[in-house]
Amino acid sequence: MWAAGYNLGADRLQKLRRQKKSIHRFSLATGSIGGQERAVDARHLFDGMPPRKERKSAPPVSGVDRIGALPDSILHHLLSFLPAQAAVQTCVLARRWHHLWRSTTGLRIVALDDDYYADVEELRKFVDHLLILRERTDLDSVEIEFNEFCEEDQPYVKTWLRYALMCKVRTLTLRVDGSKYFYLEDLPLVSRHLGTLDLDGVGLKAAFLDFANCPVLENLKMTSCHICAGKISSRSMKHLSITSCRSDLDCRVRVSTPGLISLKLVEFSGRTPLLENMALLETAYVDLAQNYKDECLNYHSGVSCGANNNACENCVAIKDNCSSDCVVLGGISSAKHLKLLSGSRNFVFTRDLKHCPTFSNLKTLLLNEYWCEAPDLDPLACILKNSPVLEKLTIQPLSKGPAHKVEMKVCYSSMERPSGISEHLNIVEVKCSVVDERILKVLKFLSAFNICFSF
Repeated sequence: MWAAGYNLGADRLQKLRRQKKSIHRFSLATGSIGGQERAVDARHLFDGMPPRKERKSAPPVSGVDRIGALPDSILHHLLSFLPAQAAVQTCVLARRWHHLWRSTTGLRIVALDDDYYADVEELRKFVDHLLILRERTDLDSVEIEFNEFCEEDQPYVKTWLRYALMCKVRTLTLRVDGSKYFYLEDLPLVSRHLGTLDLDGVGLKAAFLDFANCPVLENLKMTSCHICAGKISSRSMKHLSITSCRSDLDCRVRVSTPGLISLKLVEFSGRTPLLENMALLETAYVDLAQNYKDECLNYHSGVSCGANNNACENCVAIKDNCSSDCVVLGGISSAKHLKLLSGSRNFVFTRDLKHCPTFSNLKTLLLNEYWCEAPDLDPLACILKNSPVLEKLTIQPLSKGPAHKVEMKVCYSSMERPSGISEHLNIVEVKCSVVDERILKVLKFLSAFNICFSF
């Protein structure tokens, strides 16, 4: 349940229950009429809903109803994959289906057409009555998805969220595809059952991102969210994905998740989040390529001015509690598998390398051209020097996925391994679209470690 605003949500649900007594067309929940009449009345749940696109009907099928013969628990699970409107519509199939929709293990509050995002106004009438008529059984999953909304719609959506948490939901998804963020203001999250939270297009305040009252939350995915908090914290979280999110804060958002196993931080707009120690981390994918707020204003020839004394205002650390010697690399230094990408002007990795940690568990590493831009390839040399058990290195400049046309693999010109690299390194790949001067510089650098390449 929501700790703050709970009474407001409970009052609203109570009000909706009182409305049930005065609405005859929804009398299927009272148990006062026959089964066939219940099936007919359930159709009124769809009054005011946009019609679904017409589709060619399938030819009639005769025979035994094998699906209807399945146990209730299986049918409840199957219905949970349908939009709630479609799940309710199954009540007209046969007497066996009259009440199954009221106890589904999942609830999808979405448009009836999977290719369409409904407005909140289109969903409100149906969902309000659905929550009255549905039995209060536990929910494995709840998905809420909508497009545009207005200020008057927000209490309705928050009531739906409270309902999900009161039903002990384990996986909660909220996706907003409108032109503005849907802010969850002053709503701290409290649940002893929630294990997975998937947010898209949502504005998040400080109270919401403190997951101390969600002791079993393990998976958090944030996409296109506005983070209005200085800290994201959870001791139980194991998997965290932050994609295309933004923060307008002057200080860095601190990520405190000591039990994290996997991390994805891609296309963050604003000051790059500060990652605290993640001792159990196994995999991390960090892409700072599109972060313009952490760009060096005096970038020149592969060197950010933060590496010397003549620093620009962006490269100078803010003198407050949000600053740190390492922004990213210190927190992820325990990982076994890393993918590190950056834009040429972003100085965060360069700054971190001045206090470079030891990657004592790192076995596989993928880098982009950023690590090879400095005149002497110092960033690449530094991270190789501090990866003592590295087994595989992939350098993939200006090429994404299978788009590269040239692929070179390592062979050693002698059995003796130089001390500057891991003695376990046995796979080195360079992938590119064309072998240009920049690639030749990388190959020359690697040849100093007795590394040759074959095509």
